[in-house]
Amino acid sequence: MDFGLVLQTDPPASEVVGLMRRAERNGFRYGWTFDSAVLWQEPFVIYSRILEHTTKLHVGPMVTNPGTRTWEVTASTFATLNDMYGNRTVCGIGRGDSAMRVAGRRPNTLARLGEAIDVIRDLAEGREAVVDGNPIRIPWVAGGKLPVWMAAYGPKALALAGQKADGFILQLADPFLTEWMVKAVRQAAVDAGRDPDALAICVAAPAYVTADDSPEVLAHARDQCRWFGGMVGNHVADLVAKYGEHSDMVPDALTAYIKDRHGYDYSHHGRAGNPSTDFVPDEIVDRFCLLGPAEAHVEKLRRLRELGVDQFAVYNMHDAREVTIDAYGSDIIPVLTS
Repeated sequence: MDFGLVLQTDPPASEVVGLMRRAERNGFRYGWTFDSAVLWQEPFVIYSRILEHTTKLHVGPMVTNPGTRTWEVTASTFATLNDMYGNRTVCGIGRGDSAMRVAGRRPNTLARLGEAIDVIRDLAEGREAVVDGNPIRIPWVAGGKLPVWMAAYGPKALALAGQKADGFILQLADPFLTEWMVKAVRQAAVDAGRDPDALAICVAAPAYVTADDSPEVLAHARDQCRWFGGMVGNHVADLVAKYGEHSDMVPDALTAYIKDRHGYDYSHHGRAGNPSTDFVPDEIVDRFCLLGPAEAHVEKLRRLRELGVDQFAVYNMHDAREVTIDAYGSDIIPVLTS
């Protein structure tokens, strides 16, 4: 199992770079960031610094989208980083939540996302692609490699990931839902004539390593990670609007918890103490996140690995960022990679 670290690009950028360097020293192989131009600093500028100050770390957005950047710009940016630092990027992509909505736009359609996945990959790897009806090729790109991993929850998005993406990003760590969604993605790959085992499976969720499992300590960990249920709830709300509150298309285990959700303030997006996430119950925090002593993390990660998860990416937005990185490096990553 590989491990990734996910950060927001809050200033100063030097702190983001420092945490990524710390992650690499602790055995993490991937460094991810949010990509929302209004809420945080520009990640691709920071990727260049991260790549310069690490040796093996692969970097990319979790996730970008096909609406805030033109596709040839996205492809050229990745290709430039790969040319400079040796194919150490990965493109995580989705329909766009905070990046689009904060700018007053709706998330992209799945049709547009599917087209963008093909175009961005082709252009970044030196092949010709059609953009807005015009065939183009980036002439200076000679080879190179850009895996494109797609984030998804709903049945149509899961199918698209299986049909087109090189990897699937699931932003929650509930074993039941992971099993359901991984099966859907892999079946879509089979139906499309692709090798389902060739798709990378990445689960991303907050992890908070505690010294013990006392009620007080776990309560604090839950409060530090409750924001994640609110972030996932934005996507779940879209699914409920599309498929209904109870649908055989989407399991109740995913949708039921948002019944008391009333709006969302993106100014607190992805941050501990987000007041828009008070509807998220402890049960969801425990299911979606990894909390407690290192042994509890190892136990849950082993279950996820058995379900086919290739990478666990740690959302590290809480008050114990360094502690969590170091604990994973000393007590968790060695166990799961040996």
